[in-house]
Amino acid sequence: MSQLSEQACEACSWDAPHVTPEEMETYRADIPDWQIVERDGIMQLERVFKFRNFKQALAFTNRVGDIAEEAGHHPALLTEWGKVTVTWWSHEMKGLHKNDFILAARTDEVAQ
Repeated sequence: MSQLSEQACEACSWDAPHVTPEEMETYRADIPDWQIVERDGIMQLERVFKFRNFKQALAFTNRVGDIAEEAGHHPALLTEWGKVTVTWWSHEMKGLHKNDFILAARTDEVAQ
């Protein structure tokens, strides 16, 4: 377990503070396989997970769905044969919050 994945998510609203560039780099140390992408001016965390078949990819998707429901924070999930693309960002605030990094770390754990 990473230190980041053990932290609690906090309530997040449209005016919550975005992570700073310094915080981003600190958090990324725990999730080195994640990329920061920008879509429509919105920073997002994204990672592609590979699997041997669709059944494994779908099971992983459901595990990510479980952690999302538990946190009340939901990613974009693209499930395909042999892979799942997971994208975390804070929809209301249109960017990255610490919660996104915490949930990316938890996603890594359910992939193991």
